[in-house]
Amino acid sequence: MSAELERYRGNLRYAVDIVLCVDATGSMYPVIDAVKRSALQFHLRLAGVMGRKGKEISQLRLRVIAFRDFGDDPDSAIEQTPFLHLPEQAEEFAAFVSGIEAGGGGDVPESGLEALALAVNSPWEKGLDRRRHVIVLFTDAPAHPLGTVGVAAQSYPRGIPRTMDDLFEQWGYARSQTAVMEQSAKRLVLFAPEEEPWAETIGEEWDLTLHFPSRAGEGLEEFEMDEIIETIANSL
Repeated sequence: MSAELERYRGNLRYAVDIVLCVDATGSMYPVIDAVKRSALQFHLRLAGVMGRKGKEISQLRLRVIAFRDFGDDPDSAIEQTPFLHLPEQAEEFAAFVSGIEAGGGGDVPESGLEALALAVNSPWEKGLDRRRHVIVLFTDAPAHPLGTVGVAAQSYPRGIPRTMDDLFEQWGYARSQTAVMEQSAKRLVLFAPEEEPWAETIGEEWDLTLHFPSRAGEGLEEFEMDEIIETIANSL
């Protein structure tokens, strides 16, 4: 690579938006602290890997969506932040993540698809030279089908797709006319069980998606987190 091109690459401005969707139901109690530590360290580890590759993140924003179950307690089913700029709002980010407590959930399936839909429809960055829009979802449970549980609750978010097909259309695909995410920027990382909808419907059919199988009571392994970070950094 020529010195001129290398200098040009060094001047590129990278914008990274990350949405962390965290299952905060009772079954996550044994591993919630490990998930929170991973969430708190995620941006620092990504910045470190980017730095070793000679790339500096010009703008880094994180958003957190903690979810439980609209069928159990609609009022606590979703807790979320707007996008927070880091490091400027690191204290606000850390306070929210640290305050997430595992509890509730009712039956086995949870409201993970509602959290994913909220994440997909985030107000993603549109500027700077290169962008990466990343959703990372942590759960140990399957999800209720969209449009079936809690939709009449006042706390149920407006604009949530009522079917899996509609959510897929929002996620989009190559040459999609309905996507709300930028095809070249988006990535989805699932740390979720090998159950529906995570395994086949999303993990195998959605593009630009990584699926790391999880089991109840088991946390994210360090080598899996390293792979997630490397994948994101290498794609920029």
